[in-house]
Amino acid sequence: MWLTGAAVIQNRAEWEISKMKPSPAPRHPSTNSLLLYPEIKGEIAHKDDKLLSFLKDVYVDSKDLVSSAQVKAAETHQEPKEFRFIPKGKISIVEALTLLNNHKLYPETRTAEKIAQEYQLEQKDVNSLLKYFVTFEVKIFPPEDNKAIQSK
Repeated sequence: MWLTGAAVIQNRAEWEISKMKPSPAPRHPSTNSLLLYPEIKGEIAHKDDKLLSFLKDVYVDSKDLVSSAQVKAAETHQEPKEFRFIPKGKISIVEALTLLNNHKLYPETRTAEKIAQEYQLEQKDVNSLLKYFVTFEVKIFPPEDNKAIQSK
């Protein structure tokens, strides 16, 4: 059974009407003021002639891109700034590494108590620093002996 063109259109229309329509997203609370004052909506939709005239006066002049050699020359590597003022009870990374290295080299003279007094730190912080913070240690292993043991 073949349907005529009008019947096909009617079936398609019924199918579209019967489909579930998506529900709109909830409105933001700030849009309530727009609903209460419809003149705000009109104000937003209204084109301002003064601003349009300013926009027409804008002139954009484009030029070729700067070569990558000039960009690389312009990029200069900045060294991190050295902190001039460090609050009492805190130390810089350089000071932390120095005190850890000194404690490692001279543990009998560079004790936690002396470090705490010198850098004005709390004793428990210095103890934790010495216990958990370890500086890098470079180990150089002697070259392996090239004489291999011959198997029989």
